[in-house]
Amino acid sequence: MNIIVLGAGAWGTALAVSAAAQDGAFRQVSLWARDPQQARDMRERRENQRYLPGVVLTPALDVLDGPLDGLGATLWSADLVVLGTPMAGLRGLLTQLAEHTSPVAWLCKGLEAPQDPAWGSGLMGHEIQQQVAPRLKAGVLSGPSFAQEVARGQPTALVAASEFACVRDVLVAAFHSSSLRVYANEDIVGVEVGGAVKNVLAIATGLCDGLALGLNARAALITRGLAEMTRLGVALGARTETFMGLSGLGDLVLTATGDLSRNRKVGQLLAQGLGLQEALASLGHVAEGVYSAQTVVQRARLLGVDMPISEAVVALLEGRLKPAQAVAALMGRDPKQEAQ
Repeated sequence: MNIIVLGAGAWGTALAVSAAAQDGAFRQVSLWARDPQQARDMRERRENQRYLPGVVLTPALDVLDGPLDGLGATLWSADLVVLGTPMAGLRGLLTQLAEHTSPVAWLCKGLEAPQDPAWGSGLMGHEIQQQVAPRLKAGVLSGPSFAQEVARGQPTALVAASEFACVRDVLVAAFHSSSLRVYANEDIVGVEVGGAVKNVLAIATGLCDGLALGLNARAALITRGLAEMTRLGVALGARTETFMGLSGLGDLVLTATGDLSRNRKVGQLLAQGLGLQEALASLGHVAEGVYSAQTVVQRARLLGVDMPISEAVVALLEGRLKPAQAVAALMGRDPKQEAQ
């Protein structure tokens, strides 16, 4: 099997390392970096020092660079193309791959900022693909996962979601191993909603932890956040049970409580009094929840879906509420039935 991962950030690199390390499976794994200097450094040092320091790139992993249209047969004969770009770069890559005949899957989680004001809100990955590359057989690989742990071979479970069985099957074949379990799921809408909303909710739980509000408050935020996520997903056509699985509850718990979570860290830094730009500068990586929060809320408003935690996060990020005010706004809401 020939696999190429486009994008040498932490997550793209981790999955390429994981695939290349599998024993007893004949495969060729390539990792393409947009930045030629980064690619040269990775080839020379056999390490992605910028995004995944301390993880060795095995000799079986080829590191490529140069223009995407110059990759030739390496790209166009691949059995699987994996897109490791942030959400903001997904549209461009999908456009370039619109005529690709092999399965394509992306790793990013979130909603794209609206490209046209007439759209009203941003799009999820599968909606972007339907718009710019409708003939692709495509899907998403998602679930509760930190790149460092996957690259080190620590036990992890992911979800391969697509309407196409061939995409689900090739993702399982490419990445399922003794340390990485990959489950198939047809509900790409639910999997993508979970991946987008959990990042926003993780900012809220980071704020909660940064203000030292306690474990009771954290549990309440996670549970009510899951209800928000489910409401939005069902309104978009997802299955309720998807949100009880890895890409819903699983990813939410990890991102909301794990010390490696960048989105949770943003909430913690805001609670400490840092401004948003200061918090982002200190991370050195993309925190998708910051960029997706407003589009998640816009999408919910258009559908008439109540998402008070996400609304409070947007107000916090936009500077309309201070951290303590955001908590007070949530706690001051009128009583209601839990199922609502």
